Amino acid sequence: MTPELRHLRYLAAVAEHGNFTRAAEQLHLSQPTLSHQIKQLERAVGAVLLDRTGRSVRLTDAGAAYLAHARRAVDEVAAAQRAVHDVTDLSRGLLRFATTPTFTPYLVGPLIAAFRARYPGVTVEFGELSQDAMESELLDDRLDLGIAFAPPRLPGITAEALYEETLAAVAGIAARPALPESVTPDDLTGRDLALLNSTFATRHHIDSYLHDHGVSPRIAVEVNSIQALLEVVSTSDLMTILPESVTETHPPLARIPLRPSMSRRTVTLLSAAEGHRSAAATAFAESVREQTR
Repeated sequence: MTPELRHLRYLAAVAEHGNFTRAAEQLHLSQPTLSHQIKQLERAVGAVLLDRTGRSVRLTDAGAAYLAHARRAVDEVAAAQRAVHDVTDLSRGLLRFATTPTFTPYLVGPLIAAFRARYPGVTVEFGELSQDAMESELLDDRLDLGIAFAPPRLPGITAEALYEETLAAVAGIAARPALPESVTPDDLTGRDLALLNSTFATRHHIDSYLHDHGVSPRIAVEVNSIQALLEVVSTSDLMTILPESVTETHPPLARIPLRPSMSRRTVTLLSAAEGHRSAAATAFAESVREQTR
């Protein structure tokens, strides 16, 4: 038997999950079917590829060597399939892009809407990722484009500056009918705030600003979701600090400038320096430039 592409995908899934059951669920196969397919592959290559003796399934040395080449084959076939569907008139195609989470509330929706209005036949795959994960996905050809901050973290990533992001104090209009014209560090001393947790780069940026000005606010609510934070602030008297553009797409919220202002961050369009850029990715990049200009 000659190994087929599906066998390579099956092996990669089992190696990733370390478990036949979870891999089978991801692949929408029964566990016995997946196990049989892997045994077929092992017979075809003449080597045991998986060590099944422990609590988790692991690659053998032969399996690790084989999978390194198999993954490249799977990626090349996927790239070939995208190239076939990537037509210059963009009547069809696939765009894969990601942003760091703070862009989702105000930027992702308008970007996708503008692109879809122009190219309705192109399928869009979007995800939220940390910048490190995003750059790795770009280098592995699992993403076409990403939106994050300068500078890039990994070699091989190209960053095109789009605009500068400004953070501001943000408060709910209903709970604060009389909003101040600006907020100073002294105003934040002892105040109850709702903030993103420390898994967000934005939180570290905020903490640095507060620390530099000797401010120790009370963190009344800490969340790991932008949407949850927006809901909390919209319906309470708590204040937060977020990109000021968030308020443009969330009418219940108002931005209040920080005085002195927080240092700005340069928002960038990220891509892999090498590799094929599809017609869909090229068109989306131009659309992003237009929308952020």
